[in-house]
Amino acid sequence: MPFPETPPAASVAAPATAPVIAPARLGFTDRLLPVWILASMGLGLLLAVVAPGIGALLGAFTIGSVSVPIAIGLLVMMYPVLAKVRYADARAVAGDKRLLISSLVMNWLVGPALMFTLAWIFLPDLPEYRTGLIIVGLARCIAMVLIWNELACGDREAAAFLVAVNSVFQVFAFAALGWFYLQILPAWLGLSTTSAEFSIWAITASVLVFLGIPLLAGYLSRRVGEATRGRDWYESRFLPRVGPFALYGLLFTIVLLFALQGRQVIDHPLDVARIALPLLVYFLVTFLTGFLLGRLIGLPYERTATLAFTAAGNNFELAIAVAIGTFGAGSGQALAGIVGPLIEVPALVALVYVALWLRPRLFPARATGRLDL
Repeated sequence: MPFPETPPAASVAAPATAPVIAPARLGFTDRLLPVWILASMGLGLLLAVVAPGIGALLGAFTIGSVSVPIAIGLLVMMYPVLAKVRYADARAVAGDKRLLISSLVMNWLVGPALMFTLAWIFLPDLPEYRTGLIIVGLARCIAMVLIWNELACGDREAAAFLVAVNSVFQVFAFAALGWFYLQILPAWLGLSTTSAEFSIWAITASVLVFLGIPLLAGYLSRRVGEATRGRDWYESRFLPRVGPFALYGLLFTIVLLFALQGRQVIDHPLDVARIALPLLVYFLVTFLTGFLLGRLIGLPYERTATLAFTAAGNNFELAIAVAIGTFGAGSGQALAGIVGPLIEVPALVALVYVALWLRPRLFPARATGRLDL
């Protein structure tokens, strides 16, 4: 059950007039992806109801602030995508200043500021949930964004590069931005402030586990595979065998998330609904802003999609770990962090279809054929 392949020409800096062939239609598995995801969400909720102890059981397997079961799912999910990256070509992405600067602006200026604004607009009377949402907005995505980018036929080399850059920024900027958005900016605006201390270890561990391990494994796979058997064997024989595990890992992770946190969702439906609304607005506005920005500055579709998805996604594991470590597992901040991925997964899957729908309409010179969604 492979994800759609991005044409190799999309991975290198090519002239704007170079043709890129769009797939005529999504494959059978990818067309039914929403069904698989909804089924996984339902299975997770069912497990939370019929086996209420499963959340505590799975939650007991942690190393520091990292959930081992979720880590396994994410690693299985990310490895095939990172094994596909042509790392020699990824270096060329660093020379695309439009993409790099746009990504940094979207991730570290627009994204956190938008989440801060939406949290205060939609949750002015619920400070715990509001703080939790702000923390979610500070945790930039380093895992699932690779899947959404792959499904939308984005530039996987650019995605790997931007995720690595944002991960470095995350280690150094997360605590400072948390201090700014929870204390300094609210004080300037005459709003209530929140005191919070963030663990640099939790942030670093999240980056190392959820990006460092699969990135190293993907890099070594390509280097060793091409050196011993050649690129043709690696891309035509090896990658098709490991490719389906990206989908397996994604669905496994979704089942775990809903099994671990489903009880809280079921017990607090109205609170979940209030938290979900600003999240939905955030994902939609951030994605469309990134997509239109990429179009305006002249990026090709592949890098425009990458810019939009890397801006819209969030590092839910880090946000949950920080909220629980700072405010406690039963806090409203933790619940807001938990709701984040439960809303993000279906929302960004829907945005994959939006991106594919926009592709031939906004980039007609670079897309041939018709996407039958």
